Amino acid sequence: MAEKNVVSTGSTGEARPANGFDYAPAPESRSIVDIKASYGLFVNGEFVDGGGKAFKTINPATEEVLAEVAEADAADVDAAVKAARRAYDRVWSKLSGRERAKYLYRIARIIQERSRELAVLESIDNGKPIKESRDVDVPIVAAHFFYYAGWADKLEYSGYGGGNPQPLGVAGQVIPWNFPLLMLAWKIAPALACGNTVVLKPAETTPLTALLFAEICQQADLPAGVVNIITGAGETGRALVSHPDVDKVAFTGSTEVGKAIARAVAGTNKKLTLELGGKAANIVFDDAPIDQAVEGIVDGIFFNQGHVCCAGSRLLVQESIAEELLGRLKRRMSTLRVGDPLDKNTDIGAINSAEQLERIRELSAVGDAEGAERWSPPCELPQHGFWFPPTIFTGVSQAHRIAREEIFGPVLSVLTFRTPAEAVEKANNTPYGLSAGVWTDKGSRILKIANELRAGVVWANTFNKFDPTSPFGGYKESGHGREGGRHGLEGYLR
Repeated sequence: MAEKNVVSTGSTGEARPANGFDYAPAPESRSIVDIKASYGLFVNGEFVDGGGKAFKTINPATEEVLAEVAEADAADVDAAVKAARRAYDRVWSKLSGRERAKYLYRIARIIQERSRELAVLESIDNGKPIKESRDVDVPIVAAHFFYYAGWADKLEYSGYGGGNPQPLGVAGQVIPWNFPLLMLAWKIAPALACGNTVVLKPAETTPLTALLFAEICQQADLPAGVVNIITGAGETGRALVSHPDVDKVAFTGSTEVGKAIARAVAGTNKKLTLELGGKAANIVFDDAPIDQAVEGIVDGIFFNQGHVCCAGSRLLVQESIAEELLGRLKRRMSTLRVGDPLDKNTDIGAINSAEQLERIRELSAVGDAEGAERWSPPCELPQHGFWFPPTIFTGVSQAHRIAREEIFGPVLSVLTFRTPAEAVEKANNTPYGLSAGVWTDKGSRILKIANELRAGVVWANTFNKFDPTSPFGGYKESGHGREGGRHGLEGYLR
């Protein structure tokens, strides 16, 4: 194989040479997915027409229209909440934990059986590489349902509710577009395990896997009304979280919207969980295993095109190794393949929407204007769809907007430090507090630094690793409450 230096898959979908190797295209077949021309709302166990307008969901890699989706209006939201209330009062709250667990186990097994279908649909609708949706997202989705199925008949041992925990009632849940199916699992699995019923609104740009999950609920014979899926944009979400018969609100998304939701539920009896934005510091000390750290940096910021709330978007590297680490990082970035999300060789897929691409471009231009130095590997981007190359900015100070604001794209800001105290001070100098990473050979340093970081999750010599048994959540403007693990039960119990 001839040595080449070009990165990406081009606009034709043909794989381009990278890192000295020619990669033949390895596309996953779309034929396993049957995308309907139009979708209604899933209310009371059935698909129904919505009272609002229809909107289009598109493939961000090609800009083709995938389907028309119903937009739920206030009357639709009310119907879904009433269906959830009936199911809670008449069926779900009366079942034993053991009986609820059977449904959760059944859903988990069906997700595994239909994993390829779910992964392909997620990549088509979202733009993420198929190897991420196939190998990361969908397996963790199934694992969450298996895990919380195990809790359903053991809630008295959870430590919540004084030994006799009770469900809240109806949960209104709003999820983002970056991990549509995974965020659904994070929300629905613990809610059902605890005996609540659900009305969930997926993001307007990525509704299709949630609607396929509705079919899975039917396949699992889940009682009607236990899970309801309503699609729409901001108005639909506002109607849901402000509905007077919703007992619990769970939201994952932007800090701005999270603050608005907090204001909307203030003064009510609704329980609230918020998982919001982040600007995580990935701290690399001079004794860190550099090659391992480089892989962690790449996973931290370029996984899912940087569309990750806990992305390691601020790299803090000790001055003495900064030059060497950046050299190795640039070489590694030059091997990343950008292009067709359904190609199994693709490392970086499409940006989810034109609006998000514009924000990434806008903040990157601000980085240029503020004097930071931009670098991207040679990268041929497809002609159609929404694309942005993997990018790093060096010469960044704490005052730069790209070091303070969440870009939510494949853009890394690089800062340096000399001492551990300086690293902690810079890492904590943010209104966010969702996650952080520490890279060092010293276990004692890991423990000390992790204890000083104001972040809900701190990874040690790794990054972006998730497990259903581990709690996840943030401090400060990154939200409150925890999802995952035993702690994830608390938000759904009285």
